[in-house]
Amino acid sequence: MAGLAEIARAAGVSVSTVSRVLNRRAGVNDETRQRVLTVLAEMPYTPRGLGALQRTGVIGLLVPELSNPVFPAFAEALETRASRLGYASLLCNTRSASMREEEYVRMLLARGVEGMVFVSPEIANTGGEDVHGYYAKLLSDGVRMVFVNGGAPALDVPDIAVDEQLAGYLATRHLIELGHTRVGFVSGPARSLPSRLKRAGWAAALEEAGVRVDPAWVAHAPFGAEGGAEAAARLLDAPRARPTAVICSSDHMALGVLREAHRRGVSVPRDLSVVGFDDIPVASYCAPALTTLAQPIDEMARAALDELSLRLDPDGRDAPTGNYSRVFRPRLVVRESTAPPS
Repeated sequence: MAGLAEIARAAGVSVSTVSRVLNRRAGVNDETRQRVLTVLAEMPYTPRGLGALQRTGVIGLLVPELSNPVFPAFAEALETRASRLGYASLLCNTRSASMREEEYVRMLLARGVEGMVFVSPEIANTGGEDVHGYYAKLLSDGVRMVFVNGGAPALDVPDIAVDEQLAGYLATRHLIELGHTRVGFVSGPARSLPSRLKRAGWAAALEEAGVRVDPAWVAHAPFGAEGGAEAAARLLDAPRARPTAVICSSDHMALGVLREAHRRGVSVPRDLSVVGFDDIPVASYCAPALTTLAQPIDEMARAALDELSLRLDPDGRDAPTGNYSRVFRPRLVVRESTAPPS
């Protein structure tokens, strides 16, 4: 690991400038900041050897966004569990950007965090070799971490996850039992692992019911309400018979579907049944109230922090090694947005 002086020399700046970049402080122009970050990517800095970790009582919590209410809910549950275990926590919003995530990781290491929890880390959305190698490098440097909905079985990182494939299956099965046979899928980006798993569950439920799986009933869009509205527009404009029901990769996307249906005069659930995923607080208050698959957020947060704590403080026991995955079952919450097809 390089020291501050070495990094400063390589970047052609002062040590104080490197410190300001590491701690995300003002007073550094964009060009200089980027030059320092480029050097840091080639010469990673840590203020002390991770192998002889000093106790700071601080952990890092990294979430991909805060606009989707499910991630603040995860952050609150994680922080609550961390506090009960005696840890202070630093929350970082990566905005689903790998460069921003790496910048935060450097900042957390510079501040002496003991471990990190990554909620829906970048590897869950890309899974590429470069991303895989990035996390593998952190592990080799001694960083102790846990994924929540990460999905990286090849890495020696505990993954606390909800069963996304089962969620897709249960949502679709609910609609089939109501009598729907034309069930669409409002998906996040095609590369997203959670969306791919939900799609597998969707297809499995249709095939089990003897219903042909029509790829035209899958619409990919960015996560979020706007993406949900965009995907709904494509499905509702389908040249063939449009779906009478849709499942969505998230409640946030489902809210966009409800908005687009309302804009077009499509009645939910009379003309279109809608199922979300997450059970965010607003799901029970929107009109119609949203049928959804609930993630057991509090239980998952408790499991993630307990797993990280075990690696940070084994209390005389051997710290666990090898990939560990704990999968939680989603729960179907039936509300007003689903009904038999008219």
